[in-house]
Amino acid sequence: MSEQRDLTIHGQWSSRWTFVLAAAGSAVGLGNIWKFPYITGENGGGAFVLVYLICIAMIGLPIMMAEIMIGRRGRHSPINTMRILSRKEGASPHWKYIGWMGVIAGFLILSYYSVIAGWAMAYVFRAGSGEFVGASAEQIGAIFSNLTESPARLLGWHTLFIAITMIVVARGVKSGLEQAVRFLMPALFVILILLVGYAMTTDSFVRGLHFLFDPDFSKITGAGVLIAMGHAFFTLSLGMGAIMVYGSYMPQSASIASTAMIIVAADTLVALMAGMAIFPIVFANGLEPSAGPGLIFQTLPVAFGRMPGGVFFGTLFFVLLVFAAWTSSISLIEPAVAWLVENHGMTRVTASVWAGAATWLVGLGTIFSFNEWAGFTLFGKTFFDLLDFLTANIMLPLGGLLIALYAAWVMGRRSSRDELAMGRPALFGMWHVCLRYVAPAAVTIVFLNAIGVVGA
Repeated sequence: MSEQRDLTIHGQWSSRWTFVLAAAGSAVGLGNIWKFPYITGENGGGAFVLVYLICIAMIGLPIMMAEIMIGRRGRHSPINTMRILSRKEGASPHWKYIGWMGVIAGFLILSYYSVIAGWAMAYVFRAGSGEFVGASAEQIGAIFSNLTESPARLLGWHTLFIAITMIVVARGVKSGLEQAVRFLMPALFVILILLVGYAMTTDSFVRGLHFLFDPDFSKITGAGVLIAMGHAFFTLSLGMGAIMVYGSYMPQSASIASTAMIIVAADTLVALMAGMAIFPIVFANGLEPSAGPGLIFQTLPVAFGRMPGGVFFGTLFFVLLVFAAWTSSISLIEPAVAWLVENHGMTRVTASVWAGAATWLVGLGTIFSFNEWAGFTLFGKTFFDLLDFLTANIMLPLGGLLIALYAAWVMGRRSSRDELAMGRPALFGMWHVCLRYVAPAAVTIVFLNAIGVVGA
């Protein structure tokens, strides 16, 4: 299939900035607003943030550039891109399995991501109705338990979230993905700015900034470094085919290096702004920043219930969470939809229906793992925990590692240099060294630690 024909099937981003918004939307998700604040709280604050920023620069950025480069070079879905490029480079056809692993990982992640996003949707209405006002921590905990223990409620929100995701994807690149991110990403930043603005009015804003940006290296541990490395990798949506397929729609004239830097900067800025919004509110209400995964759904609602304007700002916060989840979810399923269009001659609408129905079906396992199947475990894990472990700890780091190895060791330097067009040989050399040695070593350590082969 020629590049021109492929572009006719899938379309192309209308501009570099649209691609930036889309790729940033893919990277910005629940990981920035839900996970980053609580792992920062658990690992001592400023020192963890500093390690995280170093890891973003040394691991995340080089691999993101490689994944965009491979995607634009191939101009197909990740599976077909890896197959075509491997043939051109005279490499083993087995490299196509990087594409398969990314597509499957994105599909599996969306199946449970949709359920978690459904919690955020439910909380928009709970916050807006004033349900959190004056509620104790025990009452907030009961609200959360009542939600997760009801299969019918979870099913309704899961179904709604999958539906709004697939409606966007079905409309294609320009009419669907572009239009969504053009609205959702600016709205997300506006909401974040409003929340940070509110945090600035609290007496604890300076304390929150100190916690987030003053490094106390006595609080950082080996485990904390590994968590920072792992999150730097996962927060950018690497290894799941999303960035690769978005790269395939990128205009040839756009600079991959500068575009990737902007995307990484935007993703990091959202995470830091989320911390700047959340920690002052937590401190102002005498709550613990190390509350763990329950920080967003069980700790923050207590704060929203106590503070002036809590109904408005609480509702705004969960709308932000839904928007962040939505921009990520459309990128998670796009690789599968693109492959169905290319290989089975489906229209985007038909491909989206099939992909969405399959994702919805697998998501039922996650729903039931919080209630009806809570006692059923495999390898000591519930269905949800098993999917989360398989994707986050095995498939994504392995996919990212293989992308780095392929781009640095299999693709010819001339192919990489032509596609990146960085201008300065020294910058290309730095990228190549990071991709060849630093990133693979770091991702391997994270991967081995995650599966229990090495300890922190």
